[in-house]
Amino acid sequence: MPWQALTPLPDQLGESPFWHPHENRLYWVDIPACQLRRADALTGATESWGMPSEPGCIAPATRGGLVIALRDGVYRAQAWGGPLEQVARFSHDLKTTRFNDGKADPVGRFWAGTMYEPRDARKAELYSLDCRTDNGNEGRPIIQQKARDAVIANGLAWSPDTQTVYWSDTPGHIIHAWDWDAQSNAMSRHRVFQQLPGKPVGWKPGQPGYGGRPDGAAVDCEGNYWCAMFEGARLLKFAPGGDLLEDIALPVRCPTMPCFGGADLKTLYVTSASYNRPADELRALPLSGRLIASRVAVAGLPVNFFSD
Repeated sequence: MPWQALTPLPDQLGESPFWHPHENRLYWVDIPACQLRRADALTGATESWGMPSEPGCIAPATRGGLVIALRDGVYRAQAWGGPLEQVARFSHDLKTTRFNDGKADPVGRFWAGTMYEPRDARKAELYSLDCRTDNGNEGRPIIQQKARDAVIANGLAWSPDTQTVYWSDTPGHIIHAWDWDAQSNAMSRHRVFQQLPGKPVGWKPGQPGYGGRPDGAAVDCEGNYWCAMFEGARLLKFAPGGDLLEDIALPVRCPTMPCFGGADLKTLYVTSASYNRPADELRALPLSGRLIASRVAVAGLPVNFFSD
């Protein structure tokens, strides 16, 4: 697949991309740089917006603006560059834990998982936040813990029929799946969707023998799960039943998350990382940290909007 860079400069750790269908823009975050970014797909013009702490993930909102998971909680911005209003604060230790991967679900809740930065214990969790006016709680936010026992929450996605939810733990090289009821928000019948090989002892970046670990993900209209393999320089495309359909080489060592965009949802965008990568890797792979794009044959699913 031919890949081209959408952005002129690299992110430290690009994440959480989504295509905004009303604006023809691609949104994403640079986590350690504490920046939200967006790019006009036609002109390539890019804007950045500084945050008070690391933005783990974002989603568009039905009433305009964004919902944003920062280190300490979830915030709303009614417009790009506008004031931040805290929607929910969480009790995790801010010295060791921040929000990471997340997105809105098909009925408008916002889900976000955490990352335990010391990476020596399974303290990462997955939460859902329901701020819908008809949520049965008189419109007050309902926060639910949906999963736990991970180190770095990643890979959140839903199937086209909304009956399956996926979530991964990156250091564990594991992708989970559950049956999901959209109305009750109940998860059941947990199973391991993929258990991928771990990193070999002593492996160094650029050496053979390691295919990467599961990072962010997206699902296409046929229900296939597309997973960025951090340090693997590839995307893996799995059928709903778990069979590997494609192993797609990338011009970056550390892809972080794919999403589908464009008017027909057949442009595949991938964020990537350059932070703390070896100098020889960055010289060999100059698109590292850039937002890259390529055309694909099967359309993705449109972004879900947060409702409040």
